[in-house]
Amino acid sequence: MKKIIIIVVALAILALIIFRLSTNYKKINASKDVSTDLAYVSVNVFPVSKMTISDSLQLTGYTEAHSEIDIAAEAQGTITSLNAALGQEKSKGSIIATIDDKLKKLAVQTAGISVAKLKKDLERYNNLYKGGTVTEQQLNDAQNLYDNAEIQLEQAEKQLSYATIKSPISGVITRKQVEEGEYINIGSPIVTIVDISRLKIKLNVSEANVYQLKLNDKATITTDIYPEVTFEGNISFISSQGDDSHNYPVEIGIPNNSKNPLKSGTFVKVMIKLPVASETLYIPRESLLGSITDAEVYVAENNKAILKKIVVGNGNDKYIKVISGLKEGEEVIVNGQINLSDNKAIKIVN
Repeated sequence: MKKIIIIVVALAILALIIFRLSTNYKKINASKDVSTDLAYVSVNVFPVSKMTISDSLQLTGYTEAHSEIDIAAEAQGTITSLNAALGQEKSKGSIIATIDDKLKKLAVQTAGISVAKLKKDLERYNNLYKGGTVTEQQLNDAQNLYDNAEIQLEQAEKQLSYATIKSPISGVITRKQVEEGEYINIGSPIVTIVDISRLKIKLNVSEANVYQLKLNDKATITTDIYPEVTFEGNISFISSQGDDSHNYPVEIGIPNNSKNPLKSGTFVKVMIKLPVASETLYIPRESLLGSITDAEVYVAENNKAILKKIVVGNGNDKYIKVISGLKEGEEVIVNGQINLSDNKAIKIVN
């Protein structure tokens, strides 16, 4: 009898626990099931308005050295001196390296002696010709020998000059391919030097925007390297040939700044102001739903929110141009859109 009573009590307790759990579960679900089907949604609106706004392009590019030159040997031989180190600054005309030039100096000396001798011979033949002792042909032969000797001297001097390798530009050495004492051939690379006193910024501009640009247009450049610094530049090149995606290479030239120097290869942000357009329709950016290429807005009509597809263009940080889909004076909803659906009742509070 006691066992039966214990079993009955246990079952009663279990039933009570199950009842309580079920009741609590319903309460929790009921608390989650909050209806959002309000009678109306309070919103703020802004009228579609005609404005004259200076548009701008916001682009990303990277810096590149104004010029980069691979300096190669124009003579063969052993490098007798090398005045080049990575990161070393070189001025235009400074000596980078010299190649063994003993034989070349001897060639210049020999050609010089020959020129001096033939010059005296030519002077003698001129005097003899005036006295009628030699013929005109003999005088011409002497002149030809002298002229050829001068050409050989000039060539020998040129070959000697090739033994001294000079920097054709001012810049910084970024690569060094040889060492002193090494034997090199004509065309062997010596060093690479880059001029970063000026930089060029390379951009790709879409077909829709590139026709609005022209040479010497101003650009404002910023970079995360110097967050508080702006650089000024000008468009120096606009390509006449686009790629398969209809993007056109554009270059902007900027002077490098000794106070805030930039290196070649740095990512930058570029802002180019576009010509001021005629007065046209604009709406606040905050009213826009979706992307620029698939834009929608809610328009307030007869106390309802009407969803409309529109086509938009460029603008600034506050307003965006309306190309089609809206009329002047229509009121677009600028906040509260998260609670809206097409034809939802609204109440304008601004």
